[in-house]
Parts: sequence; C-alpha cells; structure tokens
Amino acid sequence: MFLAFAMAASMAATPLCAQVSGYGEKSMGDSADKASPLLDKISITQRLNAQLPLALNFVDETGKTIQLADYFGKHPAILALVYYQCPMLCSEELNGLTGALEMVDLKPGRDFDVIVISIDPSEGPDLAAAKKRIYLKKYGFPETANGWHFLTGKQDAIDAITRAVGFGYVRIPGPDGRLTQFAHASAIQIVTPEGKLAQYYMGVEYSPKDLRLGLVEASNNKIGSPVDNILTYCYHYDPATNKQSLIVSRVVQLGGLLTMGLLGGFMFLMFRRDARKLHGDDNQSDSDQTGTKVNG
Repeated sequence: MFLAFAMAASMAATPLCAQVSGYGEKSMGDSADKASPLLDKISITQRLNAQLPLALNFVDETGKTIQLADYFGKHPAILALVYYQCPMLCSEELNGLTGALEMVDLKPGRDFDVIVISIDPSEGPDLAAAKKRIYLKKYGFPETANGWHFLTGKQDAIDAITRAVGFGYVRIPGPDGRLTQFAHASAIQIVTPEGKLAQYYMGVEYSPKDLRLGLVEASNNKIGSPVDNILTYCYHYDPATNKQSLIVSRVVQLGGLLTMGLLGGFMFLMFRRDARKLHGDDNQSDSDQTGTKVNG
C-alpha cells in the first residue's frame, strides 16, 4: 500500500513537460509558452491531397542515392519526418509507430512502405542504418526489412519535403550552445501509391485500427479528412533565460499517475473493508464467548 502511494507521489513530483496545443492554437497552457515566438514556426499544416515531390533525391541507410519515386507506384506509405539524434520526441514517435504496426495485419514491404526522413542535413547513412536496426528489431519481423527506409538528404531536398508535408520546425541550440537540435511537432502521414498525402496522425501514439484503415483507404487512392491538430512539441521555452531547451515528452506519466492513484485508492478501500470485517468478526467472537460463560 505504502509502495503504491510512494510511486504515485514520486510521479507527481516529476514535472509533466509534454507540450500540447489544440487545433488552431499557437500557445501552451502557461504564460511562458505563450511568450515563445518559436510557436509561430512550429506547426503541422494538413495538406491533404497534396502531391509529394517524388523526384527528390535522398540517401538510404546503405548509402545508395534514391528518388522518393522508388518507393511509390504499388503501395501506400507511412511517412515520418524526424532526426536521428533527437534526444526525445522522435524516438517516442517511432516507438509509437512501431508498436502500433505490431498490431496491424498488414506488413511493410508487402502491403505498404515505411519512409523515415531526417530533417538534419548533417546526418548520414550510418545513423540511418543504426536507427533501422533498432526499429526493425523492435518490430520483430526481420523479413520486412525491405519495407523500412531510413533516409538522409541535403538541405534543399529536406526543405522541399517539409514544405510539401506542411511540417514546420526550427533549429535551436543544444546543451553546448550550438545549433544542433530542432524544435518541432510530432506527426506521421499516410501517402497514397501516387504520392499524395491521404491522412495525418498527430502525437506519438497511434491507433492500430486507424492506421490499418488509413493504409487500406490510401491503397485505393482515397483521401481522408483533417484530424484535430493536437500537437506534441519537442521543446520547452524558458523566458527567465530566454533560451529554448528540449524536454522529454511525458504524457504517459500523467496516465501512469492516474492509474497509480486509482490503484492506491482501490487498495486502501479494500484494506479498510477487510479490517472492518476482521474487527466485526472479533467482536462477534467475543460476544459469543461472553454468552457462553453467562449460560454456563
């Protein structure tokens, strides 16, 4: 019992730093984030039915130069714009995608492709290959390797794909003060076999049912509808220092805190009920013994 409450208290003491904004909003919950000018540049604009520039050149995880068009024509694709050295949100996004795909009966390489593109032009094939190994292992189906594509590219190609997708981001200083990190929002896109944007999914957790439906509809070149633009941001603005610092997305901790609170409350009620029952049984036993002595 004490352990349950201690865990809940520990989680409550940890700041819930996930940055979330509703549709059409440019501000967070507190005045610090409202003051941040970066929010005007960090956005996901849902450009449904827009054509991706498939003639763009990128480099895959093997070091081979490819065109985006190489991955289209037969199957739909899931597109994710991240950067491989991201210390926080990008990993949560790819973890969420991989976890959802584990529960979808469609398979990469056979029914669709997964295309992950780095927004950092300084990253290369080695980092891309390392990320592919990680997520292919997490997915658990090594035979689908040909359906996973981790790409890097030059700035002009990155600019073209982010503009087409409506992915707004800003380069920001890392812990060493150098502009080596990025403030951005999290989303994945479903793309038709023709290369048109068919559906957006926001955040870092995705419904397997929705993913499957999106892929099936996109395979028939059907364009979906806009979704609520609830964004999870990968940065925190501190007006006291006038600096941006990246934060770990901890939305899951809020759910964990709620779960532990409910569990602790349930255990407390059960223990209390058992204690009352035991106390009642003891009283009944004492009464019975007293009655026996009087009758004797």
